[in-house]
Amino acid sequence: MQVIFPRSPQDITPLQAALGVFVMAFATIAGAWVFEWVGYAPCELCLMQRWAYYAGAPLAALTAIFAARGPQRLAGALLWLLALVFAASMVFGLYHAGVEWGFWPGPAGCTGALTRADSMQDFLKQLETTKVVRCDAVAIRILGLSLAGWNAVLSAVMAALALVGARRA
Repeated sequence: MQVIFPRSPQDITPLQAALGVFVMAFATIAGAWVFEWVGYAPCELCLMQRWAYYAGAPLAALTAIFAARGPQRLAGALLWLLALVFAASMVFGLYHAGVEWGFWPGPAGCTGALTRADSMQDFLKQLETTKVVRCDAVAIRILGLSLAGWNAVLSAVMAALALVGARRA
C-alpha cells in the first residue's frame, strides 16, 4: 500500500507525483464541467483558467508514462514543466479571486460578448436572450472560497506535488 500512499512527502516518487497531478487535474476540470452543467455559467476568466488543466492533465499522463517506463530525466523535466504550468494557474486563480473580492479591476472584456445586430429590434432581442457572466461576481462559494480561489489552492498543491516529484527524478 506504500506504493500508492507514501508515508511522507520525501517518499513520493516521480510516478506518484505525476499520477497525483493527473488525478487532481482531471477531477478539477471534471468538477468545473459539472458545475457548468448544473447551471453555473463560467465567466471569461474562468474559461481561461481551464487552459492549465487542458494542458496539464494530458501532460501529467504523459509524464506518468515516462516515469514508469521511460528515461527518468525526461520525467523529471516534465514534472518541472507541470510545476510551472500549475504555479502559473495558481497566480491566475489568485488574480481572478482578487477581481472577485474587488482588490483590483478585472479586464474590460469580462462583460460578455454580443454579436453585432443588424437592426435595433435585433439588438433588443439580443439583450433579452444574452446572459452576461461577470468576472467580478462570484457564482458560488464553498467553505468561503470562490471557484477561482479553489483553483488557486488546488493549483498550488499540484505545483508543489510536481516539484517534489521533479526533485526525486
